[in-house]
Amino acid sequence: MAEDIRQLLATDEVVDITTTGRKSGDARSIEIRLHALDGKLYITGRPGRPRSWYANMVATPAFTLHLKQDLKRDVPCEAIAVTEDGARRKVFELMLAQEESMAHVDVAEWAKVAPLVEVVPTE
Repeated sequence: MAEDIRQLLATDEVVDITTTGRKSGDARSIEIRLHALDGKLYITGRPGRPRSWYANMVATPAFTLHLKQDLKRDVPCEAIAVTEDGARRKVFELMLAQEESMAHVDVAEWAKVAPLVEVVPTE
């Protein structure tokens, strides 16, 4: 992937993603926030109810990330579910430390139940 695209993926935080529905096989698109941490990209959601986007990515890791801010481009990607406890905790500590509004959040709770995938561009 060209370096300019990597830079944009690290700065264009609000993106759209299109996953494949795990039951229907249909394309499913949502707007979501992309997090750039330690040279890697992640997508997560708040702890709580199950997320369809996450279940879709676990079932079919290939998805499309749609840049829509500084550059408008579709980027083929693969989602890698982050499931190991130590890795999850490290990612959430970094992520939540960047968000002043999240200072009150229990990192252990997020690491325990929030959906989390690493986003790997495949182009």
